[in-house]
Amino acid sequence: MKKLVLLALLSATGLYAQNNPNPGYWQQHVDYKMNVSMDVKTYRYTGKQELVYTNNSKDTLNRVFYHLYNNAFQPGSDMDARLKAIADPDRRMVKTFKTADKTTYESRISNLKPDEIGYLKVENLKQDGAATQNKLAGTILEVTLAKPLLPGQSTTLTMDFEGQVPVQIRRSGRNNAEGVALSMTQWYPKMAEYDFEGWHTNPYIAREFHGVWGNFDVNITIDKDYTIGGTGYLQNKNEIGKGYQDEGVEVKYPRKTKTLTWHFVAPNVHDFAWAADSNFAHDKIMGENNTELHFFYKNTPENQDGWKRLQPKTAEILSYYNKIVGKYPYKQYSVIQGGDGGMEYAMCTLITGHTYEGLVSVTAHEFGHSWFQHVLASNETEHGWMDEGFTTYIEDLAMHNLMPAKDKNEQEANPFAGSYANYFYMVKTGKEQPLSTQADRFDLNMLYSISSYSKGSIFLSQLGYLIGEDKLAETIKRYYADYKFTHPTPNDIKRTAEKVTGAQLGWYLTDWTETTNTIDYSLKADEDGDATKVTLERIGRMPMPIDIIAVYEDGTQETFYVPLRSMRYIKDNPYPSLKRTVLADWDWAYPTYNFTINKPKKAIKVLMIDPSELMADVNRDNNVYIAQ
Repeated sequence: MKKLVLLALLSATGLYAQNNPNPGYWQQHVDYKMNVSMDVKTYRYTGKQELVYTNNSKDTLNRVFYHLYNNAFQPGSDMDARLKAIADPDRRMVKTFKTADKTTYESRISNLKPDEIGYLKVENLKQDGAATQNKLAGTILEVTLAKPLLPGQSTTLTMDFEGQVPVQIRRSGRNNAEGVALSMTQWYPKMAEYDFEGWHTNPYIAREFHGVWGNFDVNITIDKDYTIGGTGYLQNKNEIGKGYQDEGVEVKYPRKTKTLTWHFVAPNVHDFAWAADSNFAHDKIMGENNTELHFFYKNTPENQDGWKRLQPKTAEILSYYNKIVGKYPYKQYSVIQGGDGGMEYAMCTLITGHTYEGLVSVTAHEFGHSWFQHVLASNETEHGWMDEGFTTYIEDLAMHNLMPAKDKNEQEANPFAGSYANYFYMVKTGKEQPLSTQADRFDLNMLYSISSYSKGSIFLSQLGYLIGEDKLAETIKRYYADYKFTHPTPNDIKRTAEKVTGAQLGWYLTDWTETTNTIDYSLKADEDGDATKVTLERIGRMPMPIDIIAVYEDGTQETFYVPLRSMRYIKDNPYPSLKRTVLADWDWAYPTYNFTINKPKKAIKVLMIDPSELMADVNRDNNVYIAQ
């Protein structure tokens, strides 16, 4: 019966399909069964894991690899070493000491005591009943299989494991800053991803994740006073209660009951997370498409207003993202107080905060990851900008459209202005690294953050400048429809936009993500008899098509459009109420471009490049001519 329930969930959401349109695409598959027992006094847990691993590649596998993320929270770990070496460590993970002329940082991991560290220990690991050979290196367990796993074949891996929940330092841990007892993320031995690039065995140093699509069947036994929220559908809700039970059901536990076993099933996800506390309030509302929205938060006076007001706004956010990206495919989502700020997981997020505005902002971002990371599962370690950046883009749209503006200017402002400001700041530092930099390899946390969140967001908003806002909206929807439940790469979002428009965009993907080339154009206007000669100069290395608006002394306006030859495309008029002249195209090899306006210079009040400010020109001061 339980298997039939899982099959029904898979069928109802259409989750079986590997619908990636790329010829020859394949991805591995996992089916986890785990039974876990948590001791809430010692913060230690034991578990058994049965993993059916299916090799859909054309390669024979002699080894597999597991992530043991908890091992990062030990003195001397890779994560500890990185905190000590980087110039701007994550402030949540260090102690800060300031003197009159110096600020120094001390890694919190370095000072963890044996009963405060995190660890995952694996024992009795077998393949189809036969012992394997294992080698541990930090957060990666290398397993030499007892027998090779052939293409198209499945094998069953079993193990016993033991873990200790670390003092909360980053994402996971116990007793976080807001008093949540257990933030159980990256908590179990997790199979590493193997794809067309090979094995992804990055150690857990700071950044995010890349996982194998699969199904989870998880039993968690814990003290009966604790409430759990997290990934998956609770199968025994009318025995557990705690706000999960059906309406009208009264749940009573036998008098001698000390623990409860929670049974969760999660179909076609690539991670499983949960949080638990003995003082969790649990509210539930229904969102669009019969999606249950759950809210778990510390039942304290300071939380009541913000967390209650957050709930209907989360339903609005769900509806908005369904509209602009595509339908959320699962039937539940949980917003949980826990962790160290905000972090997305399958069917849930862990966030911190009390104020309404702050909770909405972080929820808009983390919920957005459900589309761009937990349905469109790009590799965050290699292409973090595809997840963080695209999520930031829809977050900014949601906040702009769903939260009331303070004034008319704010409502009319570019909703992505913050991302552009951050990007311009990074460029001015002279330290920018390409977006293609591996997430842990950025020289500074600042560079990773601005690159992935802000420059990644601009990839989309600036794409709207290139192809038109309507075509961008169509591109996002088609990208989601074509690549959900797979692992799209940068080329896939580029090709989707090309298919929607017919434009050539390889130059854009290359310049914006694989180089630090910048956009910088200037504009000059000179007398040319009874006409005006306009000279454009490309100062930056990155070419772009150019929109120009002309405002005349008589109050009339018109626009001019200079196509970029490399695009082989002319976008629709972004200012349909104004006359537009499409000029001859401009090849990137020519540093300057001239055209003529058939009006004397004295008749021109303003000439401006890109009035939308969606083109990330790093020096907008030279983009405008204003009559003196």
